[in-house]
Amino acid sequence: QVQLRESGGGLVQAGGSLRLSCVVSGRIISSLSMAWFRQAPGKEREFVAGVFWSDGVAYYADAVTGRFTISEDNAENKVHLQMNSPKPEDTAVYYCAADSTRRGSRQSYDYDYWGQGTQVTVSA
Repeated sequence: QVQLRESGGGLVQAGGSLRLSCVVSGRIISSLSMAWFRQAPGKEREFVAGVFWSDGVAYYADAVTGRFTISEDNAENKVHLQMNSPKPEDTAVYYCAADSTRRGSRQSYDYDYWGQGTQVTVSA
């Protein structure tokens, strides 16, 4: 059974930085598509960033391109999301997700494993 656990959320000022981490157990991340999603109050869950295949290429939502960076630590089986220059509109619960069939998808319904989420609040 694959389990994901996020950490690192909190309150950050706009223009600051924050790093989220996701520790994965039960399967090595190099065999999974890994992604970060977020969900703001009253909004649908949306794709933020992902590493889908073994080539390690990262994919980003337009809203975060150039500000956020996803990375994988294969030695510790972790995935990180470095958030630089966050904006108040980045405020959301951030979720780590894994797709065991590696569809390379940006759709939340294609992911079969989820963490519990971590709250990120960006103050103006």
